[in-house]
Amino acid sequence: MSAAHEPLPPAAQRVQDALVARGRTYVVRQLDRSTRTASEAADAVGCLIGQIAKSLVFRGQDSGRPVLVIACGANRVSEARLAELLGEPVVKATPEFVREMTGFAIGGVAPVGHATPLPVYIDEDLLQFNVVWAAAGTPHALFPLPPSDLATLTEGEVVTLRAG
Repeated sequence: MSAAHEPLPPAAQRVQDALVARGRTYVVRQLDRSTRTASEAADAVGCLIGQIAKSLVFRGQDSGRPVLVIACGANRVSEARLAELLGEPVVKATPEFVREMTGFAIGGVAPVGHATPLPVYIDEDLLQFNVVWAAAGTPHALFPLPPSDLATLTEGEVVTLRAG
């Protein structure tokens, strides 16, 4: 982990600023290891893969609308269930679309601090944990938080999203 006095990269600082603006005291941690995948993130912070709140961006197939899913790191997202919630089929967003809509690269998409406000769906399976870890703007940055705060923090809706 980097020393506390070292400045965060700009994208991670944007997440920290967004957390502070929402009255949260969660601390973004910039690590020396990759946290790009749920498995890498869990290894980096020493938690269960299910405790990783992975951020996935999808796009409405017809409307082109972006949607953010914050999924349990151990789960695969049911695109059929997400399509039901959105009222249209969905496709995984391209890296360019993700960056355009969120301001973050894939592997660093945070729950907050997006370039564009996005509708958010939160995997109910995250709520079984006391603490989860969310991406914080870069593929090396995370922050811990109680999953019960995700809905308030993101103005998101907690739903069933697990595939199979």
